[in-house]
Amino acid sequence: MDTEVTPRRQVDLAIGGMTCTSCATRVEKKLNRLDGVDATVNLATERAHVLVAGGVSDADLITTVEATGYTATFPSPDASSGDDEKTDQERALKPRLILAGILTVPVAAISMIPALQFEGWGWVALVLALPVVTWAAWPFHRATGINARHGAATMDTLVSMGVAAATAWSVGVLLTGTGEPYLEIATVVTTFLLTGRLLEARARRSSGAALRSLLDLGARDVNLLKNGREIRVKAEELSVGDLFVVRPGERIGTDGVVTEGDSDVDESMLTGEPLPIHVKPDSTVTGACVNGTGRIVVRATRVGADTTLSRITRIVQEAQSGKARAQRLADRVSSVFVPAVIVLSLLSLVLWVLITGDWQSAGIAAVSVLIIACPCALGLAIPTALLVGTGRGAQMGILIRGPQTLEDAQHVDVIVLDKTGTLTQGRMSLADVTVADGFQHDEVLRLAAAVEHAGEHPLGRAVVAAVPGELPAVTEFGSTQGLGVEGTVDGRRVRVGRPSWLLTSKIEDESAPGRPAAGTVPEQSGSITDDRRQAIAALPDDLTGAVTAAEGRTAVVVWIDGTPAAVLTIADTIKPGAREAITQLRALGLTPMLATGDNASTARAVASSVGIAPDDVFAELMPEEKVAVVERLQASGHRVAMVGDGVNDAAALATARLGLALGTGTDAAMEAGDITLVRGEMETVPQAIRLSRATSRIVRQNLLWAFGYNVAALPLAAFGLLNPMIAGLAMALSSVAVVTNSLRLRRFRA
Repeated sequence: MDTEVTPRRQVDLAIGGMTCTSCATRVEKKLNRLDGVDATVNLATERAHVLVAGGVSDADLITTVEATGYTATFPSPDASSGDDEKTDQERALKPRLILAGILTVPVAAISMIPALQFEGWGWVALVLALPVVTWAAWPFHRATGINARHGAATMDTLVSMGVAAATAWSVGVLLTGTGEPYLEIATVVTTFLLTGRLLEARARRSSGAALRSLLDLGARDVNLLKNGREIRVKAEELSVGDLFVVRPGERIGTDGVVTEGDSDVDESMLTGEPLPIHVKPDSTVTGACVNGTGRIVVRATRVGADTTLSRITRIVQEAQSGKARAQRLADRVSSVFVPAVIVLSLLSLVLWVLITGDWQSAGIAAVSVLIIACPCALGLAIPTALLVGTGRGAQMGILIRGPQTLEDAQHVDVIVLDKTGTLTQGRMSLADVTVADGFQHDEVLRLAAAVEHAGEHPLGRAVVAAVPGELPAVTEFGSTQGLGVEGTVDGRRVRVGRPSWLLTSKIEDESAPGRPAAGTVPEQSGSITDDRRQAIAALPDDLTGAVTAAEGRTAVVVWIDGTPAAVLTIADTIKPGAREAITQLRALGLTPMLATGDNASTARAVASSVGIAPDDVFAELMPEEKVAVVERLQASGHRVAMVGDGVNDAAALATARLGLALGTGTDAAMEAGDITLVRGEMETVPQAIRLSRATSRIVRQNLLWAFGYNVAALPLAAFGLLNPMIAGLAMALSSVAVVTNSLRLRRFRA
């Protein structure tokens, strides 16, 4: 008996007001209590992805979120809307931080430097401090209120209570004229923690940029072919089976099959390889890839969410959601630490009153506990180390995304590297020239480059780039799609192309009168020496040239006046320093592996040249297969880092525990990665691992000091051995210790 499956629809909600992982967890639990709802809340992107079955309406979802204390709206279909919302959050925090910074300086100065104090200075400090402890600190107070309604306590709770306690105590002191005010504590804590909150908001905004970069790759409009006429329509209006025209240089509107025409299509978005793929009728093409030299007609086979680009986008989104659920150390500890501090403060108050009956001493003890526990050093532990570490990294061309990145870099043991653009230059260049007897090296190159300059093939551009200076003019130019080019230069007939094209053609003595028109097949009258025929014939054949299995290189042959003059070897060459970088990664305890969309022979050749074992090579991979490799390694217990530069690497970069993206690559890769290597040099990969580990060590030391300081000082404060002034001084000293320790990263050397 078949079981009827209730259809489910997906709803995306933009959630506002979340400040920590406990907020996201609370919203997720509340939504999942609704019948037929399966919700996942992503703090990093501030999105809730909800699968709904049954009678739950969109209004029910929004009401549920709002009942939890947060806001919910339907995000705009515009890919950039998420970025705008994140920017609004930063704009809301920035003026609060600016105001707090401006007013905190004079408050701290007159409160802590006796020489600056004057008659009534405490009231002046109170007037300056009130905007800081109220309006500037409002995000912490608001979060505390929301948490209190749901019986929860976070670091926001402790910040709010500490600021409020220091302010209330100071007001009481000023009114009674006894004791010392501690307004500088309230203002300094607010300013420091607003700084950390702004940095966190910026990190969240960047986490969604990978998805926007991927979506931006898709074609906006397509030429729909209807009744023999071309109609310009939006790409999302295409349906399966529609025919559309793609002209040279345009992006393909969606996944499909070529029905007419032939061309070279740049599929580097998927494969990472710089060499285009020749397509003809019945060839499959992928949406967002760039059409090369010819006009093609494509029949749509997948549209909308079913396309390859959409699948890659979903993989990146899912991978980022998984990372966003990782708990930060401060949040994990706060679940125990914050309630414990509150209970200890109340116990101090009650016990002092019961034992001594002295309300003033009881109040001092209770306030001292809150002040000494106020997480100033804890709040600085991560931001200061991150600021110094990332600043030093920026000087070295290494951009670190955030605290989670540092933790991930500390533990990776396998590093998977893309080939093209990562280990290799990512572009075809002239690697070798073999010139036949009777020809001059420079002259052959000059003639070949002149003919290739009139064409558009990447192999030809590699030849042109190898010849400096101005090239001679070409006449009688002809091009045979996917095979080669020909033309007359300085009165000499020059052909450059695939060995098979030139070897099997009937080639005459083209210096003679009556030469056939360009693009035709002449009759053979000249001869080919046996050694040259043997050398050319030994090269294997494919549509774009002869790829030598041993080295993964492409060979083209130059014929001048009907005679083979040279074999040009073109290759994507290894980056300088790549082999040394692999050696350094091994020294750091990482196992390097290679994952590429290129063919197996080329992949093994590149791996061998840089020192990667043959068993650690994965070739001919599509983007989702790269993800599968990373997931398989992680499922087997490895902690995987991924290095890449292309759109085809974005999903794997997001899936890996640590993603390192080369700054010379695509925006999608850089935004999906946790670390961006600006210069794109392989030497910076081991440097990034070292810097991340060094910064992570500093963070752990800072956190150890911050918590250790609280553990040691809290009992003293509870027993009345620390008055609020000493507590405030101790808190300030702990902050100085954290900052000083963080500054040691400025001395990090590559």
